[in-house]
Amino acid sequence: MGKNKLSRFADMENYPHVFQYPFAALKEKGFGLKGKWNELFFKNNNPIVLELGCGKGEYTVGLAKLFPEKNFIGVDIKGARMWSGAKKSLEDNMTNVAFLRTHIELITNFFEENEVSEIWITFPDPQMNKVNKRMTSTRFMKTYRQILKPQGIVHLKTDSNFMFTYTSAMVAENKLPVLFETNDLYHSGLVDDVLNIQTHYEQQWLSRGLTIKYLKFECLDREQWIEPEVEIEQDPYRSYGRENSGKLMQKNK
Repeated sequence: MGKNKLSRFADMENYPHVFQYPFAALKEKGFGLKGKWNELFFKNNNPIVLELGCGKGEYTVGLAKLFPEKNFIGVDIKGARMWSGAKKSLEDNMTNVAFLRTHIELITNFFEENEVSEIWITFPDPQMNKVNKRMTSTRFMKTYRQILKPQGIVHLKTDSNFMFTYTSAMVAENKLPVLFETNDLYHSGLVDDVLNIQTHYEQQWLSRGLTIKYLKFECLDREQWIEPEVEIEQDPYRSYGRENSGKLMQKNK
């Protein structure tokens, strides 16, 4: 591990709003704020919003600035990236922001039933060959339902046509109410300060000529979740790696 990563991990150990919780400690003691984030940490009754796979935390921090009446928690396993948003929010004395370093699969260990109002999923890996690892798969929907309020909302923002098409099919198959959907966000006519927050990866995709897709839906309770049976063309640029996608796009023009 590089010195820069180690220094960032050490730095965040002193951040009062960052929780780096090893699995061993979680298994032994549990997580003390589960079900008590409002009471013990935020010290208010405002809605809690998660950004899952938050990366550098641009959405977590950006949303928290736009909506001081809500509490935002960025979740990711990659702490070196998370450091950017954690440092920014600490320097700005933001009291409605927290960061949690853990695997998304373990999220129910940190939040209680009905504790979360909304979930943002921003530019996740589409996991084109691994359904169970897709962050909008029915496997994850079942997990989100365990912590979301009855009509909790999920937002997906992605450059991936594969991820967008799959998620739209999953939503339709399970009859989840769609609140907004577009396969070209910045030409959709939608004027929304929230959606204009751009992550590091989003800026890369836009500079390479990709369109940004957005889907907002209610994650309702279902007795049985059904995986969609749909064939989807894979994103060609991803097989070359993110760093080479620009070269491929130029070649295909």
